[in-house]
Amino acid sequence: MRKAQVFSYIALAVGIVALSMSGIFTRWSQAPGIVTTSVRMLIASLVLTPLAVRARLRARSSSQQADATQPFLTRKQLALGLLGGLCMALDIGTWSTAVTMTRIANATLLNNIAPLWVVLFSVFYWGERPKGWFWVGLAFSMSGAIVVLGGDAFNHPQLTAGDLLGLGSSLFWAAYYLATSIGRRHLDALTYIWLVTLSGGLILFSMVGILGLPVAGFPLSTYLAILGAALFTQICGHFLLTYALGHLPASVVSPTMLGAPVLTSLLAIPLASEALNLWQILGGLAVVGGILLVNLSNKKDAG
Repeated sequence: MRKAQVFSYIALAVGIVALSMSGIFTRWSQAPGIVTTSVRMLIASLVLTPLAVRARLRARSSSQQADATQPFLTRKQLALGLLGGLCMALDIGTWSTAVTMTRIANATLLNNIAPLWVVLFSVFYWGERPKGWFWVGLAFSMSGAIVVLGGDAFNHPQLTAGDLLGLGSSLFWAAYYLATSIGRRHLDALTYIWLVTLSGGLILFSMVGILGLPVAGFPLSTYLAILGAALFTQICGHFLLTYALGHLPASVVSPTMLGAPVLTSLLAIPLASEALNLWQILGGLAVVGGILLVNLSNKKDAG
């Protein structure tokens, strides 16, 4: 296995831990989800701006083809970054709205169908041909996620407009994986995630304004939770996910990311006083087993 792939798997593992804290930080903030997310993205973009500009200028100066007329970002690079930000904003915006219109379990379960769309797109449009063990691993991961996240949804089945929004959010989340796979071919991870975070944050913040949601007047604990989400989940988590997507197929990364909601459920036990039942624990083990199979199949394909 190449060194870049080893680092990518490490980045993906740490990124899953960081992203799994998103729901915990949101719960701690006690503010509307779209407010928490938009502010955290804008804070993160402020932190990332000087780092991304410096990295971009350094990359230009070291390029053998650099000249005085070379733009800071080409139109294609800018468009790819904005596309990623739009996909992320649409995913978060539709999911945050869905949880206000249907059961949280329904919205979360439907959102986590995203890996299926990624795999289907990769197979039918990009011509990827995963091996048999990949499909076994995907089936284990999806089934385990359904058990962990969908127990309440099955106990109280319903089909509402909120459920349709939850399903729509899975399409936008899948689109983000695919857009990032393309974007990382033309941009380094830091510049790409800066563009995504800034554009996505501005889109979500405009949605906050349209909906008339408050962004001020919350207690200090709310803003500390949002700051933690900005530094750990948004910067660390999404940067590492973006780095991994530059070296690993989206069809492998997206099923692996099913570990994030499972880890969130585990972290919620000590951090949010929530408990898992036996079936949810078994479902979590199925997700982990499926993730191992998906990644082992990719390792064999890589030779």
